[in-house]
Amino acid sequence: MQTLRPRAARPTVLPGFGRSGRPVVVRRPATGRLASPPTVLWLPALFVVALALLPLGYLVVRAAEAGPLFWETVLREKTARVVLNSALLAAAVAGSTALLAVPLAWLTTRTDLPGRRVWGSLAVLPIVVPSYVGALAVVAAFGPRGSLQGVLEPLGVDRLPSIYGFSGTWLTLTLFTYPYVLLAVRAALQGIDPALAEAARGLGHGPWRVFASTTLPQLRPSIAGGALLAALYALGDFGVPTLLRYDAFTRAVFVQYRSAMDRSAAAVLALLLVAVTVGLILVESRLRGSATLHRIGSGAARSPRPVPLGRWKAPAVAFCALTVALALGLPLLVLGGWLVQAARSGTTFDDLGIAAVHSLSLGAWTAIAATAASLPIALLAVRFPGRWGMLAERVSVLGYALPGIVVALAFVALGVRTPFHQTLALLVVAYAVRFLPEAVAANRLSLLQINPRLEEAARGLGATVVAAVRRVTVPLARPGLLAGASLVLLTTMKELPVTLLLSPTGYDTLATRIWTAANDAAFGQAAAPALLLVAVSAVPTLLLATRERPRA
Repeated sequence: MQTLRPRAARPTVLPGFGRSGRPVVVRRPATGRLASPPTVLWLPALFVVALALLPLGYLVVRAAEAGPLFWETVLREKTARVVLNSALLAAAVAGSTALLAVPLAWLTTRTDLPGRRVWGSLAVLPIVVPSYVGALAVVAAFGPRGSLQGVLEPLGVDRLPSIYGFSGTWLTLTLFTYPYVLLAVRAALQGIDPALAEAARGLGHGPWRVFASTTLPQLRPSIAGGALLAALYALGDFGVPTLLRYDAFTRAVFVQYRSAMDRSAAAVLALLLVAVTVGLILVESRLRGSATLHRIGSGAARSPRPVPLGRWKAPAVAFCALTVALALGLPLLVLGGWLVQAARSGTTFDDLGIAAVHSLSLGAWTAIAATAASLPIALLAVRFPGRWGMLAERVSVLGYALPGIVVALAFVALGVRTPFHQTLALLVVAYAVRFLPEAVAANRLSLLQINPRLEEAARGLGATVVAAVRRVTVPLARPGLLAGASLVLLTTMKELPVTLLLSPTGYDTLATRIWTAANDAAFGQAAAPALLLVAVSAVPTLLLATRERPRA
């Protein structure tokens, strides 16, 4: 008896004509993706992955020097407590930032919220406030003998709940990291075809049901990607857990490096942090799924009709105002008070303009480098979602979860063996490795919203892979590229440990000026560079928010 076997799917042939006039065909499998990544794509991706693995290689070498101390450090009860504390903090920050950012993004892009353009711009600005500055503001406002305690004391309130520990750390990181989720969700909302929501409304569904059934599922990749960035930021941040006395990974690593002078034990702790990071990445990949977000048909690029809020308009405005007041108004108010006190005492502020130029130029070069480095990785992950593409994407996020001091020390170890030691070029490369995940996440989301058949059509007309990406993919993905570059620019300007260890001697930035003054408890002197950093960082943020404004 003859056995019937299923016929293998034939590749689709796309005809076209090249510049020479000869017919050109591009063969792809039935899935709609090219069969294998070209060399011009995976070779630069491989180079970027090698750079991203450098800090991890440094940790492995240092941890191997620990010998029997390795397992002693891993099995220590204090280590288990640090792991649980860090995992709890990361999960809490990821959840709270998503719960805060998704309503803000929807209100400022899809509803008739009064002043939604203003609220949309102001809601993004907390990203420019360094987390360690925000922690100082939270302590000044809600800590012992803080401003709130002074206001409530005449009313008989002698003591407020302690702001130190998990609660204060979670609140502070949530207030200053939710813009990561907000920017990702807003970019996704502006790329979603409004026809789906309009069809659901035509079937008689209300605005809340339309959002839950059609819009929210399409936002899942952007929510998961933004929440992952917030969680990784929480894992890698040093200033907030230290100032608010929460025993997390970064604080433990710093103590081992600076107090105990034990780099091997610190490397072991940092490797455990990498393990926690890998767990978060696996959870995020499950949450975001593998949905296709681009249009299948021709569709129309247009703004959706605003959803009327009705009786929810006043609560929506109050929600936006409270969020902006806590995340932006509070630190500005505290810094302004310190600045006034410093000015009254005759404090002078020299060379702040030069430090601002240094911060802005470093951020701009890092944004360009990280965006260029992230594009081949994002293309591999989206257009060739095989084992190697997924691995490249996963490896690229490791630098963001590691403490800045670990990344800096890895490049210090590299720099002393090369002519690039104490140069701005090495500093920019270290920045790019540290903040590469921000650009990868934004670029990946933009590529998911671009139909791959557009690139295939360009290839069918004779364009090379590079030409198709340059002429078709990059212009269509420009909003996501700009969003990712802006995130890298802003976080680079705020970065402290990498700047302290790798910047050339005498090359001051606003972040180093803030750290030096705060370390000496001269909060008045720290206020001026902190406010200037916020002002300089606000310019690209507002430009980005202006470009994202929905069309009337």
